[in-house]
Amino acid sequence: MSATDLLHTHLFGPVDGPEVLALHGLTGHGRRWRNLAERHLPHLRFVAPDLRGHGRSPWTPPWSCEAHIADLKAVLDAHTTGPVTVVGHSFGGALALHLAAAVPDRVRALVLLDPAIGLPADRMLEIADLTLHNPDYTDEAEARAEKVHGDWGEVAPELLDEEIAEHLVELDSGRVNWRICVPALVTSWGELARGPVLPPAGIPTIFVQAGKVQPPYTTSNFRRDLAERLGDDLTLFEFDCNHMIDQARPAETAELVARMV
Repeated sequence: MSATDLLHTHLFGPVDGPEVLALHGLTGHGRRWRNLAERHLPHLRFVAPDLRGHGRSPWTPPWSCEAHIADLKAVLDAHTTGPVTVVGHSFGGALALHLAAAVPDRVRALVLLDPAIGLPADRMLEIADLTLHNPDYTDEAEARAEKVHGDWGEVAPELLDEEIAEHLVELDSGRVNWRICVPALVTSWGELARGPVLPPAGIPTIFVQAGKVQPPYTTSNFRRDLAERLGDDLTLFEFDCNHMIDQARPAETAELVARMV
């Protein structure tokens, strides 16, 4: 992989700190981890890429899980020195599982924050279709309102302000959207309909479910299979919040991450 193909990666914390690979969800970006890293876990080295098709990383295809994993292996090569704790939110949780399955020797532990994986195909088709027909916003006020009245309703206002300043851009049409590639986003909804991947036995894993998300982003069958695979290496939590766990509950999230490094 050439230098121009490397993901744009945000780095937080001391170079010699315990290493954490932090993976955002769909429509997100790596800088979202700044609050958790700098305010709550400043002794850790956070390596937080913008996934392909997101933020300032390349937007070119392919956008498959296999392509994302190839990207992430290159990030590990460039920015880490040994096995890492992987923290993944939503789609980032799915990629964390794929990464652990692909290169288990490079994953020390997993922290899965309301991961999205193995979801019903008809539901993913509906969301992909909505994305195609409503890909952007009239203005900043509309984009902000969607966040406030959706998954970001419990997030501190200053974090939403940072999100908008970093990630909302004006389009050639005069409308606005998050700094994302819409075709990549549509493809990724399809990837979430793929069969779920389980990590190898023996990888310590924390799974946090957002209790207010209904239906949940994982199936009961996946949660059962994960428990059977990992046994005592799996610890389950449910937070009484919406989907943006690390943004809405950073202190509690930090406690869990600190356990796994």
